[in-house]
Amino acid sequence: MPEYRLCAVIPVYNHGGTVAAVHAQLAAQGFPCVLVDDGSNADCATALDALSTLPDTHLVRRRINGGKGAAVQDGLRAAAALGFTHALQVDADGQHALPDAVAFANASREQPQAVICGAPVYGDDVPRSRLYGRWLTRVWVWINTLSLDIPDAMCGFRVYPLAHVLPVINRAHVGRRMDFDIAILVRLHWRGVAMAWLPTRVVYPEGGISHFKGLQDNLLISRMHARLFFGMLGRSPALLWRRLARGLRS
Repeated sequence: MPEYRLCAVIPVYNHGGTVAAVHAQLAAQGFPCVLVDDGSNADCATALDALSTLPDTHLVRRRINGGKGAAVQDGLRAAAALGFTHALQVDADGQHALPDAVAFANASREQPQAVICGAPVYGDDVPRSRLYGRWLTRVWVWINTLSLDIPDAMCGFRVYPLAHVLPVINRAHVGRRMDFDIAILVRLHWRGVAMAWLPTRVVYPEGGISHFKGLQDNLLISRMHARLFFGMLGRSPALLWRRLARGLRS
């Protein structure tokens, strides 16, 4: 088994005002960083060029914006090519509680075959529409996994074991935009990949840049739920048998 090596993968699209602070916090905690420029504007690209000269920092550049999911997937592949075995997915807008990154890393080292997922804790700054949307997605994920195993599939703060995630992103439709975070967890669950959940605060800073497009991304997410539902139907006997076997062991 290869030696455990963890990096952070940060998809970036026009986050020139926040990405340096995110990078600095992760670097101070000892995380090598893979920055993925998803077709950003010139100012952000310049900021990323400057960061790429720092130690243990790697820059992947996508010429055309393809969406968060596409950027994360390119970052995960780049991390594996650089010899990393695990990757911490982090948003570039500063909404994640980056001091929790060490706890995520420790949990991943203790359970290297598991995906370590953020269980978001929201404050009063969370938009109501986002909360309602998350609840709807939560119900669909429960349906599409025939379980309550995934309490939240939309928090993009998580550690992936690359040996488990790369075969999925290379062979299955996991979405290229905001639908990626949901689809990858459901498909990993179908494969029986272990998951662990750590509570983490999520903030929505005033004036922060969000690339969530209400109508477009909700339609993409709805389409992804439908695709996963039909995928679940064929897998339902195996999923139900897994639940039964787990119940018998407990």
